[in-house]
Amino acid sequence: MKRTIAALMSVSIIAFFLGGVFAADSFDIIKTRLWPGSESTITNDKKPAYTVANSETVQLLSVADIVEQAGPAVVNIEITSTRNNPLLNDPFYRQFFGGNLRTTPQVQESIGSGFIISSDGYIITNQHVVDGAETITVTVPDQEEKYEAYLVGEDYDLDLAVIKIAGNNYPTLPLGNSEQMRVGEAVMAIGQPYGLDHTVTTGVVSAKERPISIEDRNYTNLIQTDAAINPGNSGGPLLNMQGQVIGINTAISTEAQGIGFAIPIDTVTKVLDSLLAGTKIERAFLGVSMTDVGVEAIQQLNLPAGTTGALVAEVIDGSPADKSGLLPKDVIIRLGDNRITSASDLQEAVQSKEVNDKVKIVLLRQGEQVELDVQLQAKQ
Repeated sequence: MKRTIAALMSVSIIAFFLGGVFAADSFDIIKTRLWPGSESTITNDKKPAYTVANSETVQLLSVADIVEQAGPAVVNIEITSTRNNPLLNDPFYRQFFGGNLRTTPQVQESIGSGFIISSDGYIITNQHVVDGAETITVTVPDQEEKYEAYLVGEDYDLDLAVIKIAGNNYPTLPLGNSEQMRVGEAVMAIGQPYGLDHTVTTGVVSAKERPISIEDRNYTNLIQTDAAINPGNSGGPLLNMQGQVIGINTAISTEAQGIGFAIPIDTVTKVLDSLLAGTKIERAFLGVSMTDVGVEAIQQLNLPAGTTGALVAEVIDGSPADKSGLLPKDVIIRLGDNRITSASDLQEAVQSKEVNDKVKIVLLRQGEQVELDVQLQAKQ
């Protein structure tokens, strides 16, 4: 499914060089544009050790204290890749240059942020920061040397990646618990906005479980914050006042100030071992495009006033939904034990299941309640 919410963008900075013309994810790169308390370390012989802090016993710190302790573990990530100029594939340009126009691959450079989670150099960042990278260069604070990094594991749908640099004894950040955070809780972001190293911004958790879509990525439960997040912040940590990572800065609204989004750290920890091992993360797949049930849909489908659910807009051929008999205009109101009141509810319900799980779907079709059995498959 591809849903688009206007004016949301990822916050890595991309510069595409061609005859002095810059395209930078709507930003020009030239523009000025830890820990007291108890903690548990998760480790085994085959994977790096990272720290999950026990937030219940850790005292609150000042912003300055957190910057002093967390800053050394927040890194700058520089990416290079090559691609053809997308403008030259546009029919408007080809009518002037001819259909056999030959293009020369151009160098694309981008920057983002990340943070070190293990002393031997494993780093968490966003997948979109390193997507398509031919070279990954990491700058560690207070070190003159730049380190070449390699990709360890990535997940496109969750927008998460782990990269690694050589060496040992790096400073690290502890991972907190985003489930326990409260709306209104103070937070801070550290990153490289517009390439400005180690910029610190503060704010609060404005909301939890925000669903947004950016191009073909559908995020279902992001943290919303008013801590300033800008291009170049992608992959950097969102920290609570105990100095623990509770989110990964990911996206901003370009139409309003003070609206930024971060991936909850609990989402990360669920798949972190798989990312560190470089294994593919399989997730359950239903195979529908959907939207919320609005007033217009209620009127057109003759649904009872106040009906909520996930309205099926399209069913993918050969998908589990197709095989089960789901149809466009069906309104899904339950999947297994999960009550469905919105499209995001359905996404979260499917994501909570395992590949090959058999679940019952309850839906409304032409005013009648229908039950279907579906076996979820792995997303290809």
